Parts: sequence; structure tokens; C-alpha cells
Amino acid sequence: MAETITPRTRFEAVYSDFHKDLAPIPGRGDIARRLNENAVRESIKNLILTDRGERLFQPNLGSDIRASLFENVTPTTIILLKDKVREVLNAYEPRCNLLDVEVLGDIDTNAITVNVVFNVINSEAPQSISIGIDRVR
Repeated sequence: MAETITPRTRFEAVYSDFHKDLAPIPGRGDIARRLNENAVRESIKNLILTDRGERLFQPNLGSDIRASLFENVTPTTIILLKDKVREVLNAYEPRCNLLDVEVLGDIDTNAITVNVVFNVINSEAPQSISIGIDRVR
């Protein structure tokens, strides 16, 4: 006997998070959500951009990547930044399987670009996110 597919069973959201600005859905008044890959992508971005000690009662959460914007970009610095990103994602984001982390540093503008390639658990398609971090005066 064939299983009937209804709109409710066709797409099932495995992971969901609220938008960081808690924006409502237009016309409904409910809080909008990010689903599956978008939820994990937003979480990865938040973890990388969070500094340690920034969140109350979670002093070890974060990557401290902004502190390295004032250092010289050397191969050692790049390796340390990759390790920090891998460490924070492996510790605080269990929904993703980390495939690759690439850190690119721009000496002239003191900017860092972090490229993360991952796949969501229970999904085979690789996802990527690129985060640019600039020094603000």
C-alpha cells in the first residue's frame, strides 16, 4: 500500500531557530523561523562572530576571532584561527558535520574572511558560508 503524501508530511523541518531580530511573519503575527540548513548556517555565523565572555553564563562560548584583526596575518595566525573556528563549531554546533574551514587574511585592510563548508546531519548536500570580518574604528 502506497503512503499518501500530504503537504504536511512532504516537508518536515528537522531543525528550526528563531530569526535573531524576532521578526514576525507578515499578516500572521507569529515569530518567523529559520529552517534546516538556514538555521544551522545562522548558528554557525553567530558562533564565529561571538567573542568569549560576551554571553552571560556561557563564558567559553565564542571564537574570539575579532581579537586577531589587529595582529599581523601570518601562516601561524591563519592556523590558529582555523583551530579556533573548528573548536567552537565542534563544541557548540552538533547539527553540522564540519567538512572544511578556510581562513583568508587581507594584510592591507586588516580583514579576515572565514569560509566554512559543512553538511547538516541527516543531509548529504554540502553547504557553505562565507563570513567577512573587518576592523571597525
